[in-house]
Amino acid sequence: MNMDITIDWQHVALLIIDMQHDFAAPDGNAYIDGTADIVPAVSRIAHAFRNAQRPVIHIVRLYLPDGTNADICRREYIASGASVVAPYTSGAAILPALLPDVTKQPNHRNLLAGQVEQLGELDYAIYKPRWGAFYRTPLMDFLTEQGIRSLVVAGCNFPNCPRTTVYEASERDFSLGIVPEALSGIYPKGLEELANIGVNVIAGDTLFAV
Repeated sequence: MNMDITIDWQHVALLIIDMQHDFAAPDGNAYIDGTADIVPAVSRIAHAFRNAQRPVIHIVRLYLPDGTNADICRREYIASGASVVAPYTSGAAILPALLPDVTKQPNHRNLLAGQVEQLGELDYAIYKPRWGAFYRTPLMDFLTEQGIRSLVVAGCNFPNCPRTTVYEASERDFSLGIVPEALSGIYPKGLEELANIGVNVIAGDTLFAV
């Protein structure tokens, strides 16, 4: 089967997955090991996209206190009283280092209602209720409206949400790229598996060099 899997750098967007305080800061309530280490790389990539006038889309989780919108394996834990990326809390905030210099945090009420929140000239936020960024979200419609054909995926934590998002995007015929130093939890077998489905493995310092 012949298929063009080359990144279309004129029609590309960056997806930053779950880089919120509770997951990505060492003092967060559900810190994922190694996620703080990728913040500088994700920040550099986000700046590269903005400088190239390409969209940066922050995909976030928001767990309601009763756990009803959590993945089934986490529902009981959240409902028991654990506060993890709870709406309207600092734990749910996107790391400031990954946002434009002058911006605001997204309005969680609007996100939970399924709206795309614009955070800056090129930055947007979208809430996802499960692992993948396309499941019951406005992401596909937004990308279509923006004329996006390719995606670069970064963030936390590769075995769960970034990997699911990559497969969902592949099913929707986007050409894809990842930057290993901008994905927490990445491992050699995972890189091999991504290459096997046509995902481009990109060195971060080469972004928009052509």
